[in-house]
Amino acid sequence: MTHLILTRHGHVDWIATERFRGRAELPLSELGKRQATALGARIARSWKPRAIYASPLSRCVHTAQAIAQTTGAAVQTLSDLVDTDYGQWQGRTHQEVQAHWPEEFKSWFENPDLTAIPDGETLAAVLVRATSVLRNMIAEHPDDQVVLVGHDSINRVILLHALGLPLSHYWRVKQEPCCVNEIRIEGGKCALYRINESFHLIGLSA
Repeated sequence: MTHLILTRHGHVDWIATERFRGRAELPLSELGKRQATALGARIARSWKPRAIYASPLSRCVHTAQAIAQTTGAAVQTLSDLVDTDYGQWQGRTHQEVQAHWPEEFKSWFENPDLTAIPDGETLAAVLVRATSVLRNMIAEHPDDQVVLVGHDSINRVILLHALGLPLSHYWRVKQEPCCVNEIRIEGGKCALYRINESFHLIGLSA
């Protein structure tokens, strides 16, 4: 059985005011660093991962390193875990995108699976990466516990796929910074044991 602990990176400044972060390099905020430390302790209490895979963006790598400090597992980067390419929207606030691309912006929140972000990536393309991650984990870690450190978007898509739900349900899945999701894969079938668990972050503040 492949046992995955899927998490999101810690807080970064572009979470509020909300911007399309995408593949911009953003350091963890001080809150994000505290969240990553708490996440590392949470994972070490319950699991013994054989490996940790992180998106190559530094906010995920640094979160993964905090997990490595408590678990002793080595960190590797995995390009398929990178955030969605938001093209011309990257770095812009929601208000800016709405002003410049009102129809596309409206579609993104109403029909995300059908939206084409200007010069960016579709959710269908993100799904291709998500399934590649799962296939790689099954092949490389058929009997291991593994931590994956990704982003809000790629995590949502991985979870939708694990649940057998269409991409149109994208906004029905939530991912807080440094949350914990647990997926077990056996015989090619996924079972979800935890989703967006964040009790280990109680008491942390900006």
